[in-house]
Amino acid sequence: MEDSFQHKGLRRKLVEEIRHKGIHDEKVLEAISKVPRHLFMDSSFIKFAYRDQAFPIRAGQTISQPYTVAFQTQLLEVKPMHKVLEVGTGSGYQAAVLAEMGAKVYTIERQKELYLLSQTLLNALNYRIHFFYGDGYQGLPTYGPFDHIIITAAAPVIPDKLLDQLKTGGRLVVPLGGSNSQVMTLIEKQEDKSYKKTEHGLFVFVPMLGGKE
Repeated sequence: MEDSFQHKGLRRKLVEEIRHKGIHDEKVLEAISKVPRHLFMDSSFIKFAYRDQAFPIRAGQTISQPYTVAFQTQLLEVKPMHKVLEVGTGSGYQAAVLAEMGAKVYTIERQKELYLLSQTLLNALNYRIHFFYGDGYQGLPTYGPFDHIIITAAAPVIPDKLLDQLKTGGRLVVPLGGSNSQVMTLIEKQEDKSYKKTEHGLFVFVPMLGGKE
């Protein structure tokens, strides 16, 4: 599991690229600079690991574009020791970025193959993350409430069960919409238990599915 000087140099270039695209949270940029993205990708794509692009992974899923990962993470406003629920572990890359920022990460994945692979990799990289195999639409009520919730797949609606698991003052970030493109949406839970919704541009994600496989 080599992370060479070349890899680190390519990550520095990637960080400057996404900074130029508008990512301004230095803690997010620092986390991106530390996570060895090439280790989260299929060997046939490793030479492209530090391009700002999404690439296929197992089970018909993708590893998100680094800019997208940074954008969602920046919207969360993560602080050390914040408790964060990630819906859709995928490759594990987003979870690693959150862990680098000091978050206590709880991540749920419905694809058994990805659940096992990401758990093995992140444990080998010494990230302390709580992994769950299950249905993201249900969240993790036993472990909530959460300071933040991040959904890393296109959701047609925001599941009520996830809103219920968000702390007052918490933030939920989700790409909301159909299969062609989605609106990156921030939900903030107010003191009176109402929700403030803001929209932050168009993105494209694979669809969020229920159940387990």
